[in-house]
Amino acid sequence: MEISEHLKGIISNLPDSPGCYQYLDETGTIIYVGKAKRLKRRVSSYFHNPHQTAKTAKLVQHIHDIKYIVVNTEEDALLLENNLIKQWNPRYNILLKDGKTYPSIVVTNEAFPRIFQTRRINRRTGTYFGPYSHVPTLHLLLDLIRNLYPIRTCNMPMLPERISEGKYRECLEYHIHNCAAPCIGKVGQEEYQGWIREAMEILRGNTRQIEQEMMQQMQQLASEMKFEEAEQIKRRYLMLENYRSKSEVVSSVLHNIDVYNIEMDHNVAFVNYLHVANGCITQAFTFEIKRRLDETEEELLVLGIGEMRERYPSNSKEIIVPFHVELELQGVQFTVPQKGDKRKLLGLSKLNVMQYKKDRSLQADKLNPEQKGTRLMLELQQALGLDTLPKRIECFDNSNSQGTDAVAGCVVFDMGRPNKKEYRKYIIKTVEGPDDYASMKEVVRRRYTRLHEEAATLPDLIITDGGRGQMEVVRQVIQDELHLAIPIAGLAKDDRHRTNELLFGFPPQVVGMKTDSQLFRLLTHIQDEVHRYAITFHRDKRSKHQLASKLDSLKGIGEKTKQTLFKHFRSIKRMREAGMDQLSEVIGASKAKILRDHFDAEA
Repeated sequence: MEISEHLKGIISNLPDSPGCYQYLDETGTIIYVGKAKRLKRRVSSYFHNPHQTAKTAKLVQHIHDIKYIVVNTEEDALLLENNLIKQWNPRYNILLKDGKTYPSIVVTNEAFPRIFQTRRINRRTGTYFGPYSHVPTLHLLLDLIRNLYPIRTCNMPMLPERISEGKYRECLEYHIHNCAAPCIGKVGQEEYQGWIREAMEILRGNTRQIEQEMMQQMQQLASEMKFEEAEQIKRRYLMLENYRSKSEVVSSVLHNIDVYNIEMDHNVAFVNYLHVANGCITQAFTFEIKRRLDETEEELLVLGIGEMRERYPSNSKEIIVPFHVELELQGVQFTVPQKGDKRKLLGLSKLNVMQYKKDRSLQADKLNPEQKGTRLMLELQQALGLDTLPKRIECFDNSNSQGTDAVAGCVVFDMGRPNKKEYRKYIIKTVEGPDDYASMKEVVRRRYTRLHEEAATLPDLIITDGGRGQMEVVRQVIQDELHLAIPIAGLAKDDRHRTNELLFGFPPQVVGMKTDSQLFRLLTHIQDEVHRYAITFHRDKRSKHQLASKLDSLKGIGEKTKQTLFKHFRSIKRMREAGMDQLSEVIGASKAKILRDHFDAEA
């Protein structure tokens, strides 16, 4: 593309150092903010890359000016980029959904601190731990701390000088042994602050250190024959040990490690962050990133890492990631584990991000059921590379008994939902014997010849209940005979007759799709529905045929009489069990006698 002289001059003078760049449109509005390890090379790539995506090309068309900020390290650039994006909210930047609604735990900056849950962050008033996306974990921690340490829960501003003056009175919490009553001097400030320091170590995940200290205290008290005090510490020790055994997920030698994983879903990425200390997960958080310019998984993960390190300052020297990322942070090692406890941690992070994605999807489906159908059809469109959204899907299946009573069924799904008014049944007319391919050709030819002649709605996708052979005979009719441009897919089964793959294209290729995904379950539901519909029609037709054949030899019982009998009794067995009065009411006394005599003779 043509670059203005103004932009050429800026690009030629850009430094090769780390920094952030800002793209401005013709009105001077910032439309994109990015970071770079080398500013000149990164910015130049936007204007000299012939393989850029359509979205990036659109961005470049709107760039009329460039500003940049030089920093010392790539880490500084990462943090600066986050700040600039939040400040200016550029049109083409990734959107971050804030997670500040998740609760945190705060330890207040007071002479006698309090520890409680909050959603408001004001770092001048205390030390914050979290946020906790899994609220039961937060409650478990608070309960543990309150059982271990009798710290206060009241809101009064407790000042040491007012305590010494006797300005406070104890409350019910003291009398039920939940609080040590620092308000009336029952516990000193130094001892109380010791409890708070231990509680903060637990919140950081350093439970083993506290356990070791408790064990030493127990042994010391036992040696001094102070068994009651030792028993109290033992009770606290066992509570802490029980909590640690439940919360430790890997070896306790893993300490001060950050773990990240990512899962994509169309234009949204979900990033999970875990912080591990002494084998315990002390922080767990999942958030969403919406992309605007077809950013890669790596780019989105790098942004997520920057967001977490800026929002919740971490001094971890090791970061575990699912794949290599082009990011250098001073004093930090990036690890892509292949086995062991670190790999287990990465799997746990993946499990969390997948669960978050599933929960978000279920919530969206409940709020807007139609949105689910649209989402699945978009997913199917992308999987097959279709030009249009497959709003209307039609699926065919044949059914016969050794070539007799051959029928077929066609089911129609609109936006992922069955449209039963549009279902159609077909009796095979031109095929003799059990020939599924010829039967499929006949049915497809009859259906789409008629739809084409009547200018009726054609499907956006045809699915065959079968593999490559069925797809080919449908293609011969649709493309070669009728010259219609309708995409054709097939659902193939494995050796155990279970549907295990989706085929598309000619020659047919397997479409990569997880068999436990919502989309694949929808496709197998369409397949099961057409199979049910076709086989039910076949059984009805076969029953009528069998009924008719048993009564064909009876003189005086014509075709209309047989139809009347079948409509009323449904089977030969019920006719045989019926008495003369019942038969006479349906077909008259004379015909009833013929039928009754026939059944009696058979007996």
